[in-house]
Formats: sequence, C-alpha cells, structure tokens
Amino acid sequence: MANTKRELFLKRRQRVRNKLKAVNTGRLRLSVHRSLKNISAQLIDDVNGVTVASASSLEKDLGIVGKNNLEAAAKVGATIAERARAKGIEEAYFDRGGFLFHGKVKALADAAREAGLKI
Repeated sequence: MANTKRELFLKRRQRVRNKLKAVNTGRLRLSVHRSLKNISAQLIDDVNGVTVASASSLEKDLGIVGKNNLEAAAKVGATIAERARAKGIEEAYFDRGGFLFHGKVKALADAAREAGLKI
C-alpha cells in the first residue's frame, strides 16, 4: 500500500473540514479529538477564530480521568452540550476530523444530541 494510516487520516480530515467550510452558514463547529487515552471536544467559532467551550476526559470534575471508553465519551458529549446551551448555543456542525464516525466518536455525538445540542 502506498498510503500509510497517517496519510489516510490526514486526507479524511481535510475532506471533512473542506465539506464543512463549503456549507458553513455561521454556525459553530464541534471538533472532536480522540487519542488512545483521552477524548476531547471543543466548540469553535471559525469566523472569529475562538474556542467558545470545551470538554475533555482529562477534567477531574467529570470523574473519568484516565478512562477512554464509551461511557467517558458520552459524558464528554453531554458536558459540551450543557456548556454550549449555557452560552446560548443550540446548533453546531459536527467535525469528526479524520476519525471514523463509529464507537467513541459516535457515542460523543449521540450524547451531545440527547443533551439538546443540534448537530
């Protein structure tokens, strides 16, 4: 194979990001990053270049430090949705980056939707 896993990941990330930029109508972007040990999400205002809200499994008050499973992803998704609603944000684009919409990324998105954030 000519492409490495990293190259395929970067191609997927650019493809997703370019599609979001093409249809962006001023809504914020819910960006997700998943590593082997943690998962994090942040709401980004691309017009102003500012992070509006963020949540991560590294936060001690969530009680999931050091865990990277479906439950941790769901808790991060619910937390980011609560913080968004507290700031008056009800809609966002879901930017999965180069990650496949499966497993932890899907659990985060589903929990954010259940908590009231339109994705």
